[in-house]
Formats: sequence, C-alpha cells, structure tokens
Amino acid sequence: MSHFRLPPSPPAPLLIRWLGNAVDWTIVVLGAIMVIMVFFNVIMHVVGKDVALTTEFCEFMMVWVSFLGGASVARRGLHMTITEFLDKLSAPMRRMADGIIQAFCLVVLGLLVKFGMGIAMANWGNELTVLGWPMALQYLSLPVGSAAMLIFVASDLVQIVRGKTREERYGG
Repeated sequence: MSHFRLPPSPPAPLLIRWLGNAVDWTIVVLGAIMVIMVFFNVIMHVVGKDVALTTEFCEFMMVWVSFLGGASVARRGLHMTITEFLDKLSAPMRRMADGIIQAFCLVVLGLLVKFGMGIAMANWGNELTVLGWPMALQYLSLPVGSAAMLIFVASDLVQIVRGKTREERYGG
C-alpha cells in the first residue's frame, strides 16, 4: 500500500522552517476539523437532522487550506512546472532562468498581498450568512497565504543568487 507523503522541507533558516511548520500544521489541523465535522454532519443526516453551520464553516476552512496549501508546496518547490526547455539549459543559465521566474513570482505575490488586503479590509462590514463572522476573515486567506508564499519564494531566490542548483535547494 502506497501512502502520499510530502517530501521533507528543504534546508532553510530557522524562521523560514518555523513558518513552514506552522503553515503545515495549520493545514493538518484544519483538515482534521473538516473531516470530523463533515462526518458528524453525515451521521446527523442519517437521523434526519442537519447542522447548518457545518457547510459554511468547512467552506471557510477550505479556502484557508487552499491558500496555505499553496504556500506549503511553494516551500518545497512542488508547484506544477513545465521544465521541458529549462532542463535543456546549462547550469548557470538554468539558475538565471529560475531566478527570473522567482522574481516574477515575487511581483505577482506582492500584488496578491496588496490587493488581497484591500479586499479583506473592504469586507469587514459584510457577514458570512450562517456564522455571522466578518467576510474579511475568509478573504484574509488570500493575503496571508500569498505572504507566506512570498517569504518561501524570496528565500528560494536568495539561494539561487548564492549559486545553488534546484537539486541543492530542494533535494532530488
């Protein structure tokens, strides 16, 4: 029987490792809560009842898990990539291409943090229908997840500038 397992996190400074572990454990805890709540609600459906907040709360958590999950895989260099052409480059050219790509990602992530905060701040007055919480709490997942991703990508870019290959940065 095969089990899916994330590869170990790459070597990084203590604060980056701490942030990565916090992101990973948050995903695990939120995922476990969702499983328990959905299972409980299924049992309630069997006896003809429904816990209305289960759906909205699980949707809320799923949004957070999605953005934090993006940060978790960015930490490990696991986002989908098409490397058909990059793999044909010499080592120095590959590092330069990787650096350009990561720099571009930093710009995009910076914009996501900036505009994500704007979206979140604009929604403090709106409430989630069942939970009654400010919608801003759900929208905060965009800038928070993007900020974590930005930190991991910036850390990778530093390693690229120091001359490390992808294999040295992520293993494999």
